[in-house]
Amino acid sequence: MDYLYKRIYCKCGGLKNRGLQIHPNLGISMETRKRKKSENEKEQGAFFGLNQKEIEKGKKPAIVQSRSCPFYKKIPGTPFTVDAFRYGAIEGCSAYFLSHFHSDHYGGLGKRWCHGPIYCTSITARLLNICLSVNKRYICALELDKEYEVGGVKVMLIEANHCPGAALIHLRLRDGRTYLHTGDFRASKSMQSHPILLSYHVNVLYLDTTYCNPKYRFPSKEEVIDFVVRTTRKYLQKQPKTLIVVGAYSIGKERVYLAISQSLQILPIYTDASRRKILESFGWSELSGRFSNSRHSSPLHVLPLSFLSLENLNKYLQTLNQRFNAVLAFRPTGWTFSEATGSKLDMIKPTSRGSVTIFGVPYSEHSSFNELRDFVKFLRPEKIIPTVNVSSSGSRDKMQALFNNWLNS
Repeated sequence: MDYLYKRIYCKCGGLKNRGLQIHPNLGISMETRKRKKSENEKEQGAFFGLNQKEIEKGKKPAIVQSRSCPFYKKIPGTPFTVDAFRYGAIEGCSAYFLSHFHSDHYGGLGKRWCHGPIYCTSITARLLNICLSVNKRYICALELDKEYEVGGVKVMLIEANHCPGAALIHLRLRDGRTYLHTGDFRASKSMQSHPILLSYHVNVLYLDTTYCNPKYRFPSKEEVIDFVVRTTRKYLQKQPKTLIVVGAYSIGKERVYLAISQSLQILPIYTDASRRKILESFGWSELSGRFSNSRHSSPLHVLPLSFLSLENLNKYLQTLNQRFNAVLAFRPTGWTFSEATGSKLDMIKPTSRGSVTIFGVPYSEHSSFNELRDFVKFLRPEKIIPTVNVSSSGSRDKMQALFNNWLNS
C-alpha cells in the first residue's frame, strides 16, 4: 500500500482532523476496517436510540433533535440560528447560517439535511455540496460585502480572516437593532475601516473567544509566514535534499504553504486527492497548476496537523525511497505559542530527532488577545456574548470582566 497513514474521513468524504494512525505494515487490515466500521455504527446507533437488533438489521437512524440549541446560537428577534445544525429542526428557525466550513460549526449537516435553507459564502456553499453532499436546494450562497434581505432582516457577510469562505455575519433588524456574529475570525485593522461596521452601531456582539486570555499575544500572520520562509530557505541552503512539510487542517493554513512555494519557487506541492478537491473549489488563481498527486516528485508536502510527530515523519521519510535526506516540518497553530518566546520568533526551539526537525509556529486563524481587545474597543457594543470557552461560570465571569474593562477604558 502506497500510504503511510490512514485518513479518517467525515461522512461524505471531507477529511477530519481527529488524528491518523501508523501501522507497522503501512496499511490497515480488512479485519480492522470491519471492526472500526462496526464500532462507529454502534456508536451512531446508540446516539440515535437504536438497539442492537436494529443495528444488525442495517436500520438507518433517523435525524432527530438530540438536545436543545444553546442560546448563543440563536439571534433574538429573528428566526435565525448560527452554526446550529447538530440540533436538528429548531423550533421557530426558518434560516440557518453557517459561518465557515469547519466540522465543529457544520456538524449535523449531510445529504439528509432538510430542515431549512443554509446561508453561507460561495466557497462554503461549494464545500457543503462536494464534501457533505448537502442538497443544493437548501444551500443559499451569499456574496461578501453585499447586503441582502432575509425574512425582513438586512444581512451582510464580511471576510472573517479565518479559513477560506469564513464570514462575519452582520444583521440589521427592522427595529433598528444591529447584531454581529463573528463565527471564528482573526480581527484585523482592515475590519475597522469596513463601511458597514463604521455606519451602524453594534448592539450585540457574538464574539469568538478562543484566545480570550492575556497570555495569548502571538505575532501577526505575516510575521509568522516570514519566519517560516526564512527558516525554510536556511535549511535548504544547508541541505538541498530536505523535504518540507506543512501541517494543515482539511481547510485552513493555506497561506503558509503557498508562501513557501511562491517565495522559494518550490513546485509542485503534494496533497492527497481529498485536499486537492477542496483547494480546487476555492477558485483561487494562485492555486492553478501548483499541486501534484506524486509524493516522490514534490519537495513540499501538505499533511494533516495531527500526523506531524517525529516518529511519524521519520517513517514517512523512509517511504520516499531516499529521495530526501531530511525533513523540515512546520506545525502552524496558535496553541504552539509560548509566552517566553512571544514575538521573538527566532527564539523558537524546534524538536528534532535524527533527520527530522519540527517547528511549532504560532500561526493562528483566531484573534490574539490584543486583537480581540482592539476589535471590541473599536465596536463598543452594548453587549458581548462569548461563543467559545463558555462551559464554566468561572470562565464566563473572567471574560466578562475583561469585556467590561475594555469598554470602560
